[in-house]
Amino acid sequence: MIDPLAPIIILDRPQLGENVGTAARAMLNCGLTQMRLVQPREDHLGEKAIAASSGALEVLEKAQVFDTLEEAVGDLHRVYATTARRRDMIKPLMTPKRAAEDMHAQAALNQRTGILFGKERTGLENDALAVSDIIVEAPLNPAYCSLNLAQAVLLMGYEWYQIKVDPPAEVLVTNQSQVASKDMVLRFFAHLEAELDASGFLRVPDKRPSMVRNIRNMFWRATLTETEVRTLHGIVKELRWGRRPDQPPYSGRQKPSEVGEEALAAAPPPPDDAGSGK
Repeated sequence: MIDPLAPIIILDRPQLGENVGTAARAMLNCGLTQMRLVQPREDHLGEKAIAASSGALEVLEKAQVFDTLEEAVGDLHRVYATTARRRDMIKPLMTPKRAAEDMHAQAALNQRTGILFGKERTGLENDALAVSDIIVEAPLNPAYCSLNLAQAVLLMGYEWYQIKVDPPAEVLVTNQSQVASKDMVLRFFAHLEAELDASGFLRVPDKRPSMVRNIRNMFWRATLTETEVRTLHGIVKELRWGRRPDQPPYSGRQKPSEVGEEALAAAPPPPDDAGSGK
């Protein structure tokens, strides 16, 4: 769905059709579809531009062409000029992120905005900066802060789009599984700790409580899924029975009834002569 108050991308005298095409591609990545061109040197619907757009043809087909920059920005309320050279003009200076926040604030007031980009080789000239309201400068390596046109468009579009969609900082992708319940994880702990007791790993009584807490915390931090807990049960069982088939399971201080149900159901019975001394 087209957002009528999304910022308009204005390219001032772009030189190469390929650059217009890649700028269109960057725009559509970020949900921006309104492009304005001021005196483009090459046809924005030419073969090179279309090929470089990689399918962002809707942006190119709807692009408007203007003879002057004044005409291109005439119906806008606020214009943001992207440049790495401030040219000693007295204007507010913003980062791309702060500019994106301001664009959304302007949209909330029903104000139309535009982001202005200069020629590939020289960038924006003084006259172009003069018609702008705000200068946008990305905090990049001061020793080398050169971006190509599509990179600059993508940088601005990305910051605007992140505010629009407001994605969470972190999401746990569990695919078809669900996050394991506390009870399910606790039953795995019982299984694991029974085997650690049996192996002698938790043999020092004074240290056992803190060791158990540390081990449990490692798994709590992992946010285990149900599938992962079942896999861990299988790992512990295989370490026990695959390597030591001559020893009965669960010979530590915990009773079999305290051990995970999945492991008990899957574990083979101990050998008939287990513990007989033969």
